[in-house]
This record gives sequence, C-alpha cells and structure tokens, in this order.
Amino acid sequence: MELDIYQTDALNELGNIGAAHAATTLSQMLMSPVEMTVPQVKVVDIADVYQYIGDEISALVVFQIQGDLADGGYLVVSMPKGAVIQLTNQMLGTTDLDRDLTEMDQSAVIEIGNIMISAFLDATAELLGIIMLPSPPALAVDMAHAAFESIIAQMAADVNEVVIFSTELKTDAPPVYGSIFLLPNPALLTEILRLLEELIAT
Repeated sequence: MELDIYQTDALNELGNIGAAHAATTLSQMLMSPVEMTVPQVKVVDIADVYQYIGDEISALVVFQIQGDLADGGYLVVSMPKGAVIQLTNQMLGTTDLDRDLTEMDQSAVIEIGNIMISAFLDATAELLGIIMLPSPPALAVDMAHAAFESIIAQMAADVNEVVIFSTELKTDAPPVYGSIFLLPNPALLTEILRLLEELIAT
C-alpha cells in the first residue's frame, strides 16, 4: 500500500504524539531526560516485512489490539539485545554490555514495551478518537526474523499490511534504536485511514 503525502504526515503526527507521551514516562523510569523521535513511517505488505527486520538477537513485546474494534490485530515493540541491555544498565546504574539477557532485562523491556504501546494508543485516541486497548504483553527473545515469523504464524487476525514506526531514544547514553510494528486487520486499517482522511479534510 502506498500512502500519499497527507496520510504519511498524519501517521507521522500520530507517531510524534505517541513519542512525546512515551518520552515523558521513560524519563521518569530512567531518571534522566529522554527524547524519542519517530523519523520514519512505512506501510508494507506483510510478506515484505522481513526486509525491515534485522538478523540480531532481539526482544519482541507483543500485544493484541482490543477496544473499539475487537481482535483488531497486533502491536509489536522490537528492540535489539544491545539496546535492551543498555536501557537496563541505565536503570540500574551498571555498565556491563557483554552479557546475556537476564530476567531483569526481560522485565525491563516488557515495562518499556508497555510504556511505548500505551503512549501510542493514547496518541491514537487523542488524534483519531478511536480507542485501542492492549492485551497483557507476551515476550519473545530470539533472532528477530525467527521471532517475527512465530508471531505471524500464531496470529488469528487476517493481517495484510504492516505499519512500521522506526524510533530512536536519545538519553545521556548513546542513542537506542527500536521499532513499533502495527499489524492491523483490514477493518482496523481501513478505519484508521478513513479517520486520517477526515482529519486531513478538516
């Protein structure tokens, strides 16, 4: 699906509102200033999504979309292992980067995923007036391609398109990169695009 410039701008605005919400909460969690940017939004066919997923070990936090449209699809926060460890170290005041993911790392990335997804859904409600609620999160730690393949295989929803929000967290430490993948069923995607068009027309 190709978005026109107005739809792209509206999706960027959706991401930017979500980023502002998330940055405030993450600043409190990490006890240091945080900026979160949404530099790029893409809508891709689900068959092509693997082109935008790295090969490294990553943590993926998965939420099913509930709310105004039941079983609306899924939201996935994906962060490379190194980014997760860096954020956990910042939370705990430690510096060891050369280690495996611990239970503490997994708890931290679930909490970060909750913050990012809650911010994204708050932004959706604020901008579009449609309520999407997250299910309790599920965590997968694996090679990113393998983890995403497993998620897609388990999805009950009929998902054809994926909306990718590429994010960058800027803190006192080096920048941390991650992505939010919105996997809406056709009804939810149609509704989002309709609301965006209405927003653009006003």
